[in-house]
Formats: sequence, structure tokens, C-alpha cells
Amino acid sequence: MNWVKRVAAALVALLAAALGFAWFLFGNGADYPDLSGDPELPGGTIEAAVTTDIPVGNAAVSAGGRIFFTAHPESNPAGPRLYEWVDDTAVPYPGAEQQSRLFRTPLGLTVDRQDRLWIIDPADHGIGQARLTAIDLENNAVVHSHDFASDIAPIGSFLQDHQVSSDGKWVYIADVGFWAKRPAIIVYDVENMSARRLLNRHESVYPQNYLIRNQIKDMAFFGGLLEMKTGIDGIALSRDDVWLYYGAMNHDTLYRIRTSDLRDVSLDETDLAGKIEPVGKKPLNDGFSIDNDGNVFITDVEHQAVVRMSPDGTLKTVIKDGRIRWADGLSFGPDGWLYLADSAIPHLVLQNAEHIAAQAPYHIWRFRPGTIGAAGQ
Repeated sequence: MNWVKRVAAALVALLAAALGFAWFLFGNGADYPDLSGDPELPGGTIEAAVTTDIPVGNAAVSAGGRIFFTAHPESNPAGPRLYEWVDDTAVPYPGAEQQSRLFRTPLGLTVDRQDRLWIIDPADHGIGQARLTAIDLENNAVVHSHDFASDIAPIGSFLQDHQVSSDGKWVYIADVGFWAKRPAIIVYDVENMSARRLLNRHESVYPQNYLIRNQIKDMAFFGGLLEMKTGIDGIALSRDDVWLYYGAMNHDTLYRIRTSDLRDVSLDETDLAGKIEPVGKKPLNDGFSIDNDGNVFITDVEHQAVVRMSPDGTLKTVIKDGRIRWADGLSFGPDGWLYLADSAIPHLVLQNAEHIAAQAPYHIWRFRPGTIGAAGQ
């Protein structure tokens, strides 16, 4: 029976080592300082543009004021995944039957300057077929679709926030890479339908060791063994297409890199990394947007806020409101409105359907920050 004891002891040691490694990768996060201050806009400024029982994922607003949003994949939706808000009603877009063919777990949305809605589908962290789809909002027809190869969107990838160049020829995609710990930037050439995966696991796209303390709950699970440590999430493209701004959720710095460098196939990973520029210290964030003056709007997932970073790195808090459960994606709309998708992630992650339903309604908020940006981005 000694061999049984030895095998049992070996299994226990192996399990302990595995748990220790998991804790090293996903646990033991430190507190992050509060960078928010008194908001420029008074309390109560934000208003609900969408109120729905559907857990909101991401949102995009067209130049004509059409509001689109996804059902968050973490809510395990049983019905349609993409909606348009029409007359205070969530209407499946482009139709429930078409969606079953087009999508698996769509999340990120943006509207380009050709008035096309671009949808990114990470397909259950790369387990399925990750896909990028564009729909012409004039005739509601699919005008572009691309399935990413497994070397671009491998198992463990999570393609979500993305930006489209003003001419509609380039798409820049953030891969969070949560489970695989392989975050990266993906550059997609629309005309040639080709993609490149860049800055894999570079320190600028990789999460630092911080624990997100949201007002609903700390983002730690299983007794602290697993913490939500997320790589590159928010990205924003300058209006002249020169700079891509980006930041990992669990990271203290906003970075930027020239899009010409991202598109330059002659640069290897070391050369490309040398082109990255830090802009300034930011909060733990989710989504970004940018105005016409180059100010980057950044959500603060710990303090129910949206902050603005000027081109010189100065940080100002624009709004702060206790009604915001998780400040997720941002999208400018017409008439100076900036829309904020409130994904209420702490109420979705590892929660059952009954709990998620009980937390309704969910919201997309909006406010006027005093500057304007391109609608849909």
C-alpha cells in the first residue's frame, strides 16, 4: 500500500503546485490608487439612453443617432446577441434568423465614417470561429465578413474593442487574451482580408498585478484564487488616423503608437516595441473614446467615472455617478453626446441566470462632455 500513499502524496503535491501557479497568474493583486477627482459635470448629469432587461455588452451610436448594443457574452444570452434600440424597444439586428448564422458571442461594436456597423465576435474565447462583420446601415446588409485564422485568434483569445480607420481600410483590434495570458494588438487589412498579430505579451498590453475593487464587489473569485486581470482593452484612434491609443485594464499607463508603424511589415517585434510611447497615468479602465482635439476619454471601473486625458497626459474627471455599475464602452453620438455602456460585469461573471435577471434593468447612459468626436467611435 506504500505505492498508493506515494501516488496520493504526488497528486496532492501536483495539485498544490497547480493551485500555486494559478494564484501566481490570476491572484494576489495589489490595491490601485484612486486617480479620480471631483467631476467637472455635476452629479445627476448622466441620463439613461437605453433601459433594458438585457445585460448590455458594448454599444455604438451612428451619426444619425441609431443606437446598437450587444448582449454581454458573460450573461450567457439564450436569445439574440445584437440589438438596435428602436422606440424604447430592443429589436434584434439585423434579425434573429440572420444572427444565428452570423454570430456566436459578439461583443465589440463600432460605426465607421462610411456608416457601417463593425461587429467583433470572439467566439467563446477562440473556441469557436472568431469573426469580424460589417453591416451597411443604409440598407442593413452585410458588406464584409472575415473569419480569423487560429494563429490570429487562438484558443484563449478574446477579441473585443476595435477601431476603424477613417477610410475604412484598416481595423485595429484589442485581444484581451485573459485565459491564455497572450494579449496582443491585431491589425486587419480590409481590402486584402489579411491580419497580423502584434506586440504579443508585450508589457504595454499585459496586465499588471492589480486587483479591481468595484463598488459592487472585488473582482476576485474562488477565495481569491482567481482575480480578473485583463490585458489590452480600450483602444482609440486619433481623428487623423496617425495614433492608436491603448491600455490594458489592469495597468497604470496609457500608451500610443503610430498606425504607420503597426502597418509596417518590415518592423519586427523588437523594433515595433521601440515605437511605443507612454502618454500618462490612467485608472483601471475598460473602454476608450477620443474627441476631435485628441483628448482620450477613459472609463474608470473602480470609481463609477469617466476621465479625460489630454495630449500632454493631464487627467481630469468628467463624470462620476453611483448609478454606474461598470463603466464599459464609450461611443460618441450626434449633438455632442457621449454614450457609456454600463455592462454591470460584477453581476454577470460566474453568476446564474436567476441572479442576472434579478439585477435588471441594465443601462446605456449618455452625457455631453463639452467636446465632440466622430460618431460610433
